Order: sequence, then structure tokens, then C-alpha cells
Amino acid sequence: MSFSIHGVGVSNGIAIGHAHLVSHALLEVVHYQVPENLIEQEIARFDQAINTVKFDLEAVKSQLPNKSPAELAAFINTHLMILNDHTLAEDPKLTIKNEQCNAEWALKQQMESIVEQFDQIEDEYLRERKHDVVQVVERIIKVLLGRPSQVPVLEQEKAIILVAHDISPADAIQFKQHQFAAFVTDVGGATSHTAILARSLSIPSIVALQRARALIRDGELLIVDGTQGVVIVNPDKDTLAEYKLKQEQWQIEQQKLKRIKLTKAVTLDGTAIDLYANIEVPDDVVQVKASGASGIGLYRTEFLFMNRREAPNEQEQFEAYKAVAEAMDGKPVTIRTLDLGADKQMNADTERSCTNPALGLRAIRLCLAEPQMFHIQLRALLRASAFGNIKILIPMLSSLTELRQTLLLIERAKQSLRLEKAEFNNDIEVGGMIEIPAAALCAEAFAKELDFLSIGTNDLIQYSLAIDRTDDSVSHLYNPLHPAILQLIEITLKAGLKLGKKVSVCGEMAGDSKLTRLLLGLGLRQFSMHPSHILSVKHQVLQSGNGFDHPNSKRGRLCDSARPFLGTRQEHVREWVHSVVCCAIAQS
Repeated sequence: MSFSIHGVGVSNGIAIGHAHLVSHALLEVVHYQVPENLIEQEIARFDQAINTVKFDLEAVKSQLPNKSPAELAAFINTHLMILNDHTLAEDPKLTIKNEQCNAEWALKQQMESIVEQFDQIEDEYLRERKHDVVQVVERIIKVLLGRPSQVPVLEQEKAIILVAHDISPADAIQFKQHQFAAFVTDVGGATSHTAILARSLSIPSIVALQRARALIRDGELLIVDGTQGVVIVNPDKDTLAEYKLKQEQWQIEQQKLKRIKLTKAVTLDGTAIDLYANIEVPDDVVQVKASGASGIGLYRTEFLFMNRREAPNEQEQFEAYKAVAEAMDGKPVTIRTLDLGADKQMNADTERSCTNPALGLRAIRLCLAEPQMFHIQLRALLRASAFGNIKILIPMLSSLTELRQTLLLIERAKQSLRLEKAEFNNDIEVGGMIEIPAAALCAEAFAKELDFLSIGTNDLIQYSLAIDRTDDSVSHLYNPLHPAILQLIEITLKAGLKLGKKVSVCGEMAGDSKLTRLLLGLGLRQFSMHPSHILSVKHQVLQSGNGFDHPNSKRGRLCDSARPFLGTRQEHVREWVHSVVCCAIAQS
């Protein structure tokens, strides 16, 4: 019987292949009592499982090919850090001892407690890290249950579509001798490791399918449309023929895109466009360079603070920032200061309640509340600026008071380095993120005191429309094309234009090639996105022009009629904007 399942497409493309189901150990954990005289033996069994998983991960890491995506090693390092964390490696032992239960059950209970804490985190990227914890726990449980960590794969099958509750990077690496066609998972989001890994490998991927593993049988023929987020199970002949043609067309288009890697991003009317990349870890620089990006438009520093009981010291941060700056060979590297929420503390033993984390002590508010921690990061950033073209980006600004406090702390960090005669770029550029409606409406005031602005569309949309896009009940209302959103973007762009300050977009909108021409028409000249999206956006840039006039372009002045939801005077732009808006209205 043929049927389709809809989820979230996180890596574009079309794949056709046979399903291979990966077991989900957590669903099979049972609870039983352990006699008192065997408790120590049960704890020893738990320790042995932890050590076995560590050994396996280290072995996988050592076998990585030199040309493998940088994300793979970074993901394994993250899992090793989780394994070494006290909350996962030691706390279950207390549960085993106090409740006299089996190790599998104790570990699962501890995992559920950790995941519950992650679910309260507002930041999407950090919230997705709960899947790392789940993946690590699942590997440990598989060892405890006496199952092999590597799932056997049909040797004769070339096009394998992995169907799982979730896929860990380590599991994916163990299939490296086989050809992946696609990833299909029940859980995950746009920033999950499955999504990031799939994009880095250019493999179609769909997550958040909910019950794919339960509905799909092993060996069934699947069509995975990563662009539309659709899985077709047991397609009929006509559907199969249609998607084979689409697949061929997609592959041809991807080959064409590779040809423009070294081509400068310039519109038809001669306007130069900067295409930057977003990164999470220093190893991401490899993919940035491979994409042909003009630089790094957003370097999230949160990874340094994750999965640890204490914040990283100045030297550790300095080495990380320096490594990225040097690797980029003088190209711009915009580093965002710590963007953690009120509910995510450095010390796992510290509890802080917050009724609404989205509106609580997070990002720059947290940094201003913890000036010593912020001072350490600022010193590290400034020291690293001596080794490359580093810029500082301040997240979640809402008032000029916050901005001025931040600038004062930056100056104090500079002064402390001057006293030590340490080298740094005294003229380092400082920018602010526009991701709160209040900041967008006051963008001109912020632009007067900053060197550049960066629009974080993800949070801007959520705050403006009062919608949590991770909430299934309201996610359909999450609309980047809402007139209010376009107006806020336009206000910010005009503020930068008026004061001669550069403005970029670093949210998901920047990497959506369907919106490239619209953003160009609004006056955007700097895009920052996941490296895998750069070529598709560049393709749109190269085909755009004759209407995207800008004061800095060869054609002169920005069209006064480049209003949101109206488009520019040029007919093809007007038609395109009209079709996009009509599509958005129809979907709502």
C-alpha cells in the first residue's frame, strides 16, 4: 500500500532507495529490582558500559578520513564530553544504589531529567542538544543490553535510506562504507545534528516525522523529498517515474551550482553582494572555505559553554577564537557574544527558575548580570582580534541603556589589556543583533552607536508574531512573509542605509533561496547562512538585477517603491513578490 508521511525537510534534494530501520533501544528498557548484594556488581556493569562507549567513539574518531566533514569530529567530541559529565556518568549510580534498580532504568531516568531541563531552553540550537544526550544514552543502553553498536546493513543495497527514531553522528559514521541516500527520523529540528550532518554531506533529510519508524517496514521502497518534507512509501509506477525525473533534474542543478563557487556574487546590474556563513564550532571553517563564502557572518560561541559545570577560562576561549580568525586568512569573522538563556546555567547544580525563559535573563542581559564572565569573554575576543579580522556581535539588544553598558564593558576590557601591553585591534567593530521588534523600530538609534547591524530573523519572527515555531499547534502561523516582518526588516535596512552602516541578515531567511530576490529588493546586501545554502543563494543573486538599485550600485538609487508586499517597479520582481505572498496566504 502506498502512502505519504509529512515532516520537516532540513536538507534539500530527492532520494529513492530502500528503508533500513535502526533500532531504538530506549523503547525497550525494562525496570527490575537488583538484590542488595549485587548492587556493586550492577554499578560495575554500568561503568564498564560507559568505558566501552568511550572506547568505541574514540575508535570511530580515529578512523575518520581526512576529507570527512568537519562536523563529524565535532559531533563525536560533543558526545565524549557528555560521557564525561558527572550528571550522566555518576548520578545514575546513586539511583542504582538508592532504588536498587537495574542500570538501564537508572540511566533512562537520569536522561529524562536532563531532557526535561533542555526542553525549557528557549534557544533553538541549544534546545536541540538534548538529542545528543539521548543518542549517547542509547549507545550506553545498547551495550548494557549486549547488542552490537553497529547495525548490520544489506551488503547488496547501494541506496540505503536510514529510518530511525534519531540518528547519532557516530552511528552514521559506522555506515560510511555504504552509500546513504537519505536520513529519515521521528524527531529532530532544523538545528539538530542529523540536519547539520545531512546538509554537510548533501544528503536529503526529513525530521520530525513522529511515527516514521513505526509505519515504515524494513526494505520498503521510499521516495524522500527533502525540499517538500515528504516521504512516499511504496510509490506507484507513475509517482516513481515522476520523482526519478525530478531527481535527475535536481542532480543536474547541483552540478551547475558547483561551477559558480569561485564566481563573485554580483547582480546583473553590477551590485556586489556579500555571502557569509554561520558556524557553531571552529571545525566548521573547513566547510565555510569549501562553500566559497566571503567570511563568517555569525560565529555562535555557546558551544564552548555547553556540557560542562564551569565556564571556559579566558585562554580556552582565546584559542578557539584565534583558530577561527587565523583559518579565515583575513576574511571577516563576526563572533556573537554568549547567547544563553536564564534557564541554562554553567553550573548544573545551580537552579534558577524563570516563568518564561524567552523573556527572561538571557543573551546580553545575562552577560550584563554576570560582568566577570562577560569580561573574560571580551578579553579573549579582543586578544584574538590581533590574529584576524574579528568583529563583535551583541545579541538581543532591546534598549540603548543595554548597548551603552556593553560598550563600556568592552572599553574596560580594552583598558585591562593595555595595562598588560597585550596586542589587540583597538578599532574592532562592534555590531548589534536586531531580533526584538523594539530594536527594529529603534534601529536608527542603535545604528548611530554601532558599526553594523545584523537581523536575526528567527527570533524577530517569533517575538513579533508571538509564535513558538517548535510548538506543533501554532507552528503553521510562523510566517517570514508576514507584512509586519517585512516592514521591520525594511525599517532596519533603511536605518543602516541612512547612516552608512552595513546591515546583514543571519537568520533562516538569509539561506532560503526563494526569498533572496525579495530581500535584495528590500535593499539587503549582506547575507549570512549555513554554508550548504551559499551556492543556491548565489545562483539567485547572479540572476537578479535591473531593479535592485542601491546607492552603492552602478545604477544608482534604491527604488522608492521597493515596499514590503508590493515589490519594485520592475515587472518581473512585482510578479515574483505577488506569487510568493499569494502562496503564503494560501498556506495560511
